Amino acid sequence: MPARIILATLNAKYIHASLGLRYLMANMARHGGADMAAITSLQEFTIQRPAQQIVDALQQSWSDSDEEGYVGKEGVRVVGFGVYIWNVVQTTEVIRLLKSQWPQVKVVLGGPEVSHEWAEQEIFQLADHLITGWGDVSFPKLCRALVQGPQPLMKVIAGEQPPLDDVELPYDLYSATDLAQRVLYVEASRGCPFKCAFCLSALDKTAWAFDLEAFLAALAKLVERGARNFKFVDRTFNLKVETSVRILQFFLDRLKAAPEESLHLHFELVPDHLPDALKHMVAQFPAGVLQFEIGIQSFNPAVQSRIARRQDNAKTADNIGWLLEHSQAHLHTDLIFGLPGESWESFAQGFDRLYALGPHEIQLGLLKRLRGTPLAQTSLPGTLAKDGMDYAEQPPYTVLQTDAVSAEQVQQFTRMARYWDLVVNSGRFGQSSRLLLQGTSAFEAWAAFSEWLWRRSASTHQLTPEALLDAVFDYLTVQRALPAETVRQALLADYLASGARSNPQALQGLLPRREKATTARKTIAQRQQRHHALR
Repeated sequence: MPARIILATLNAKYIHASLGLRYLMANMARHGGADMAAITSLQEFTIQRPAQQIVDALQQSWSDSDEEGYVGKEGVRVVGFGVYIWNVVQTTEVIRLLKSQWPQVKVVLGGPEVSHEWAEQEIFQLADHLITGWGDVSFPKLCRALVQGPQPLMKVIAGEQPPLDDVELPYDLYSATDLAQRVLYVEASRGCPFKCAFCLSALDKTAWAFDLEAFLAALAKLVERGARNFKFVDRTFNLKVETSVRILQFFLDRLKAAPEESLHLHFELVPDHLPDALKHMVAQFPAGVLQFEIGIQSFNPAVQSRIARRQDNAKTADNIGWLLEHSQAHLHTDLIFGLPGESWESFAQGFDRLYALGPHEIQLGLLKRLRGTPLAQTSLPGTLAKDGMDYAEQPPYTVLQTDAVSAEQVQQFTRMARYWDLVVNSGRFGQSSRLLLQGTSAFEAWAAFSEWLWRRSASTHQLTPEALLDAVFDYLTVQRALPAETVRQALLADYLASGARSNPQALQGLLPRREKATTARKTIAQRQQRHHALR
C-alpha cells in the first residue's frame, strides 16, 4: 500500500538513528490501526542536507505512490517532524518550502523543542498540528483522524502518556544498515526523579521502567542480528541497581559466549550512586566495552542548591576514583559553565578537582536555555532576568552572561572549550597536553594557553593537527620555557600514535619514513595499551 504518512527528522549526523520516530512507527498499528501502519514510512535526513533536497525526497515518496487501493479521503498526505534544539532552524526551512510547494500536506510537529513556548515559534505557525510531550499514542490517533476523519479542530494536542506496557518497543525497526553503520539508541526506562533546573527531565514526576523481560528479549534479537553498539538514553541508568545488574549481566553473558566479537555500551550514570553489586558487575568487563557518561556539572554546593541538584560530591569523587582504579570503563565526565551563581573562580576549582581525579574525558559544556525547564521559566532569550541570566535568541540558546560571569568570560570559555576538544579530547596530544596543564591550576594553565592560541590564530576552526602541534611546541618552549627536546619527544610520540601522516615544522627530521611509520605507531599503541592494563 502506498505511503501517505511520513515520519521525518533531521539528525545531527548520519550515524545517529532516531529512536523517537521508531517509537511512533512501531505504535502506528496498535494505536492507529493496521491500515494506518500500512501507509506509514520513515525517512531520516541530516541537518547538512539542503532543505530543497529534503522537500524533493518527501515529494518523490508521495509521487511514486500508487493511488489505487489507497485508504483515505482525498489523498490526504501527512508528514510528522521530530524537532529538537539542534535541528529546529533547518526543519523550519524545510517546512516553509514544503508548505509553499505542497500546501495541501498536513504537517505535524513533535519533540522537546516545540513542546514548550511554542506559540511564537515560526515553525509552529507554519505547521498544521503540534503534539506536545509523548507522541506514542497521540500521533497515531491524530493520523487516523486526518486520513479518515473527522478532521480534528485543535492545532495543539497534549500528548497522552500511557503506561509503558501500552507502548510497543521499536527495536525491530532498526534495519540491517542501522545495525552495521549507526549507533543504536535503546532505553530501559523513561523519565528522571531528579529536578535539576537546567534539564527537561526536571518536569518528570519520576522514572518509569519498561518491562525488563520484554526489553531484554528485544536486546537479544538485536544482538542475534549483529548489533554491537548500544547507547542507553536512560537519564539515570544506575537508579535501580537490580535492573542495571540484570542488563549488565545480559551483555556480560554474551561477551563470554563470543569474546572475539566487539561490543560497545554507553550508559549515563548518577555519579554518587555506585553500590557494591554494580561495582562487581562493572569490574568484569574488558577494556573498550563500557563507556560511562557522568554528569558532574558543578562541584559547588551553593550552585547545586541553586539549580536543585542533589549530589554528594565526596561520593562522586570516590566513585570516579574507584572506576578508574578497579574497572576498565571509559569515563566521559561533564561540567557546565554558566550555571547560576557559578563564578569563573568557582568553575576553575571544580575543573581542577575533576581533572585531578583523572577521568578519560572532560566535556566542557556551556549552559543552554532548554524550553520548558525550571531555569528557562525565569527568563526569556534576549532579556536579562533578575538573576542576571541572559541567553542567545537563536538556537542553541547558549548563555551570554550571568550574575556571576561576564559576557567576556563566557566568550573566553567558549574558545577554551573549543580548543580543549581539538587538543585534549581529540586524543591526539596525550603526553603533550599534560605538559600544557602543568601548574598550580590546570584550568588557569589551559586558559592561558587558549588565550595565547587565540591571539596567534584568531580562529577556533580550520586548525589542522599539524598547525596545532606547531602551536603547542612554540607555546611550551617559548612561553613556558620548557626544554625543546622534552617537548619535541612528547609531541613525536603523540603524533605517531595519532596516525597522522603529514610533516609538522616542529618534528622536521624526526618522523620515520612512511613505510616505517605504521610499525612505530603500532609499537607506541601497544605500550599505551599495556600501560592502561596495568593502571
